[in-house]
Amino acid sequence: MNSLDEIIHGCRHGKSNAQSQLYRLYSNKMYGVCLYYSKDQEDAEDLLHDGFIRVFEQIGKYADGNFEGWMRRVFVNLALMRYRKDKRKVNVEEIGLLQESTGDVVPEVSLNASELLALISKLPPQYKLVFNLYAIEGYQHNEIAKMLDINEGTSKSNLSRARKILQDQLNKQLK
Repeated sequence: MNSLDEIIHGCRHGKSNAQSQLYRLYSNKMYGVCLYYSKDQEDAEDLLHDGFIRVFEQIGKYADGNFEGWMRRVFVNLALMRYRKDKRKVNVEEIGLLQESTGDVVPEVSLNASELLALISKLPPQYKLVFNLYAIEGYQHNEIAKMLDINEGTSKSNLSRARKILQDQLNKQLK
């Protein structure tokens, strides 16, 4: 096994064995990132594939530092580009989700990571995206607004609505 620096060097020179090693090292972590920003597993797999192609194309732009963080940013940016491309599409099921919101307060509940991820994956795309960027990636609303080309208030509103939908889904599970 080569060191990460050797693998990166090989990828910069288009070596397929280095690309394969990089994929094996990071595919599981990046698949997790893809799941955050995808509607289902198939979409996440597509994003994973496209993300690694993008990493291999842009690895020459990587400067010393946190390589995993750089890769994660490539994947998130690709997911954002996909979102912007599909932004105008509205799913009828998502409208129904928004209309089901009740306003109940959620009692304390213990969820494992996969259960929480499943609930988040059911959010409408814009809410899911803002929720992930804010709660998981740690971006501020002004940064999210710039990334998504929306108002800062819209980002805050989308986060609030995402939280509300998640609370309502938790309430349904408790009944």
